[in-house]
Amino acid sequence: MEVSKRKRREEEPEMASNSVSNQAQAQIKVAAICGSLRRASRNSGLIRCAIEICKESIPGMKIDFIDIEPLPFVNVDLEKNGTYPPVVEAFRQKILEADCVLFASPEYNYSVSAPLKNAIDWASRPPNVWADKAAAIVSAAGGSGGQRSQYHIRQIGVFLDLHFINKPELFIAAKPPQTIFDNDGNVIDPDVKERLKSVLLSLQAFTLRLDRK
Repeated sequence: MEVSKRKRREEEPEMASNSVSNQAQAQIKVAAICGSLRRASRNSGLIRCAIEICKESIPGMKIDFIDIEPLPFVNVDLEKNGTYPPVVEAFRQKILEADCVLFASPEYNYSVSAPLKNAIDWASRPPNVWADKAAAIVSAAGGSGGQRSQYHIRQIGVFLDLHFINKPELFIAAKPPQTIFDNDGNVIDPDVKERLKSVLLSLQAFTLRLDRK
């Protein structure tokens, strides 16, 4: 009997260690969406930078950059017998399969860009594929750096049952002279890269907590 108890005690630390290890190795799939369609978009650059950061220094996190340009304008006349146009179905499936979402949002007229709002609306059509996912927002824009657009996305997320991380926030005031991005929209500022990494680590931790992976 004592031998059996001792054996269990010896095994318990190993089981706990394996549990921590399994959590660290859990593969989180991130759907990344940029609200700007411009070729040299700085927000696209933030997503490209996030992809590289994950590859280099965040094990267990993989970002899929989802192109929203092919999506048609939301129109219920395009819905047939409970299905959507193929390009919309493919987009919705990518969101559904993701564990969490990363939005990179410019700010247009104090609010969310039209392409991003259109994408959000398509994925919210029944059944809502945003529901119960963790999410984070980063932005590069003039003026406040995209604060208003971020807060509007958070408001939209309340109805969609998206769960946003609250901190850290990342607002980048993209004003000339430009030292944060190069001419192609790529991030070249080391401090911004570190701040972006902090956002990604927070998103990873929050996603694991929600999904209990």
